[in-house]
Amino acid sequence: MAKQKIEYVCENCGFESLKWIGKCPSCGEWNTFREFRTGADAVRDMTHGLFHSASGRGIMGGSKPVPLRDIPSQDNRRIDTLDGELNRVLGGGLVPGSLTLIGGHPGIGKSTLLLQTILNLKTMKTLYVSGEESALQLRMRAERLSPDFASGQGAQVDVLCETALQKILDVADSSTPDLVVIDSIQAIASDCIESGPGSVSQIRECAASLLRYAKVSGKPVIIVGHINKEGTIAGPKILEHIVDTVIQFEGDQNNMYRVLRSIKNRFGSTSELGIYEMRQDGLRQVENPSELLLTQYSDGLSGMARSSAVEGVRSFLVETQALVSHAAYGTPQRTANGFDQRRLNMLLAVMEKRVGIRLAQKDVFVNIAGGLRVTDLALDLSVIAAIMSSNVDMPVGSTWCMAGEVGLSGEVRPVGRIEQRLGEAEKLGFTDIIVPRYNLQGIDTKRYGINIHPAQKVEEALRVLFA
Repeated sequence: MAKQKIEYVCENCGFESLKWIGKCPSCGEWNTFREFRTGADAVRDMTHGLFHSASGRGIMGGSKPVPLRDIPSQDNRRIDTLDGELNRVLGGGLVPGSLTLIGGHPGIGKSTLLLQTILNLKTMKTLYVSGEESALQLRMRAERLSPDFASGQGAQVDVLCETALQKILDVADSSTPDLVVIDSIQAIASDCIESGPGSVSQIRECAASLLRYAKVSGKPVIIVGHINKEGTIAGPKILEHIVDTVIQFEGDQNNMYRVLRSIKNRFGSTSELGIYEMRQDGLRQVENPSELLLTQYSDGLSGMARSSAVEGVRSFLVETQALVSHAAYGTPQRTANGFDQRRLNMLLAVMEKRVGIRLAQKDVFVNIAGGLRVTDLALDLSVIAAIMSSNVDMPVGSTWCMAGEVGLSGEVRPVGRIEQRLGEAEKLGFTDIIVPRYNLQGIDTKRYGINIHPAQKVEEALRVLFA
């Protein structure tokens, strides 16, 4: 009989303890420890069998140590998903033997994105494991997303409606697919764990087993994880430490646009993002993000300023909206959507201290148009310009844009990729742009068909805009 091992795991952060504790020493939450039992012998036997069945043909090889210089170098080409936005976020495509987690709120479009992607991979054999939907539901969705599939010329996709982890691994080992998709990790359960599906112990064990399968077999595995009401993937964030890549699908269900953002990527950058438009026939790639981030009719409207932002290697124009009004309840409100709340408070302090704009008794609301969350520091100048425009009720010219980081002393600090920002603004028809003075060193401004206004302090930029 397998030996039973008793552990106590925090449901909030995944902290383990050999005895029950009232307050978690890791996250500080009370009464979150739950007892679960594991069969140590069963887990060891399953792991040994998995490695033994796939040893010698995977990318991990045997269990003996190998000198680093003796490891043969291989040209492991990434798998092209035929989706430019997904390839950009992944860092160029799927890496063989990688475990990728796609998280997002229920109904945001995770299954649609994955099914649409694998239906385009006509040269690959995919095993789609569904623990939440029936095979008929997947068939109906595939016919809606891919016209080639309805005509019988689609990709080779094997559907397995199963929730038992051991059964899934056996089918994957016998059918030898080129890609495995698990939808979703909350519905998969292992017989070695006595708790139910979706618990901390089940999610951790299932993810670890899928990681072992991916590394041993050399096949990429994609798992889907739902985000709970606290905003974390699958409850605790232990999944993010196990997998190789974490991709989060963001967006509002009432908004047609979706943003694919990389949170963790062992094979590429985490600063890239992909933008999609949700349509009846699936997700459409948005190659020009400025089409959804800029208001088409903004002439004569105060509280709007445009900035040239860069996320990864992609540049686009972002519209910042601000509203300044007298505090109705005595205590001023500071609200930001798509922008860092703490950085907004810092910029307001800079305006009051360095520029002399009194906003202590006024409500300030800042919004990034299009529902996008931007982390580029070059938006500082446009946020200040939008707040100033709303405060004095004077519109900023619709052909003006800007890019610059604002320091605590009120100086306009330089930003990166200034030539790419200038080119994007010129391409979209802007006639004037305000940039940091330091960024213009060594740049030939005459080759750009846009008026460049250098600024060293915030007062200079505001003086140019509202002269």
